[in-house]
Amino acid sequence: MAAEGEEAFVGLGSNLGDRLAHLQLGVDSLARAPEVRVVAVSRVYETAPIGGPPQDAYLNAVVAIETTLAPHELLQACQQIEKLAARERAERWGPRTLDVDVLLLGGTQVDAPDLTIPHPRMWERGFVLAPLRDVAPDLVDANDTWEGVHEAGVSLKVPPVV
Repeated sequence: MAAEGEEAFVGLGSNLGDRLAHLQLGVDSLARAPEVRVVAVSRVYETAPIGGPPQDAYLNAVVAIETTLAPHELLQACQQIEKLAARERAERWGPRTLDVDVLLLGGTQVDAPDLTIPHPRMWERGFVLAPLRDVAPDLVDANDTWEGVHEAGVSLKVPPVV
């Protein structure tokens, strides 16, 4: 990757199958993506689902990256990673093997039918804010707490830079 990239944050979530393995797949795949460098990975949080049908709890994390990808190129990379995890989009807010969301990309703002940056509703969701605070403490108030969000007691590995 080029040395001069934008700082970006990508949210990961899983509530089907081996949730931790799906999150690790997300981290590893981001690390292998062209023009992306993984800078930091948050702790893993277990969170209650919000909206949608009855479903199991999620594991969530946030990955801090540097990238030279344009917003839609980063979205495409995230969607490719979801495909690797056999993500099916059968139901809005339904269960998923892996959700990979572009949360923030530098100071970029996008409002397109297929992509909104900053991610809509991210500032209202503890499952995004708790892990985001781990990798970007200047963005989230240190005193904020969120109901239904707690550390999962498991961790993700940061892949070595190749």
